[in-house]
Amino acid sequence: MTSYSLEQRQAAFEELREVKAEFAAKGWFPGTSGNLSVRIGDIRGEEFQFAITSSGKDKSKQTPEDFLVVDAAGQSVETTKLKPSAETLIHCEIYKATGCGAVFHVHTVFNNLVSEWFGDKGQIPVEGVELIKAFNIWEEEAIIHIPVLPNYAHIPRIAEQVAGALVPRIPGIVLRKHGIYAWGANSFEAKRHLEAFEFLFEYVYRMELLKK
Repeated sequence: MTSYSLEQRQAAFEELREVKAEFAAKGWFPGTSGNLSVRIGDIRGEEFQFAITSSGKDKSKQTPEDFLVVDAAGQSVETTKLKPSAETLIHCEIYKATGCGAVFHVHTVFNNLVSEWFGDKGQIPVEGVELIKAFNIWEEEAIIHIPVLPNYAHIPRIAEQVAGALVPRIPGIVLRKHGIYAWGANSFEAKRHLEAFEFLFEYVYRMELLKK
């Protein structure tokens, strides 16, 4: 049984449409990659539902089959021929571990490059950049370390590592040579965090080149 109303479902789908269109315009969904989700309703014990992008869709287009609703195990809660994103289990683990309201995942050249650059260290260091404040980190010359996880073809193998990799004040994790997962209390905050991460990845990449 679902624990959300039709109005909540429609609102979640509309939020995802808007975010999807904006990120697609930035070129953040090459080759149907990436996935977006928004929680619907509250987390009750270990139960919750969220709307997520359908698998294999061209995210530069808007269609009636772009989203579906799944439960805490990543299974559809409604009768549908649509399949959730292949990486739905990663979203499930992030919701369970953080209680967040939205999770956004994109593949970009810069997040791939820096994830490989620092992959062996398991974290991407960022020091003293103003946009760290987007994560509500206000120390002067703050230093953060963004977690990097190894990427596997078998998604459950990635998902089981998520909870142990999270850093409480860093609302994101990176899969090596794959992409960033960023989250927030709602879609507005998750979008802010993702945009900040992408700025920081480009900054780190260009700064490393200047050191050469």
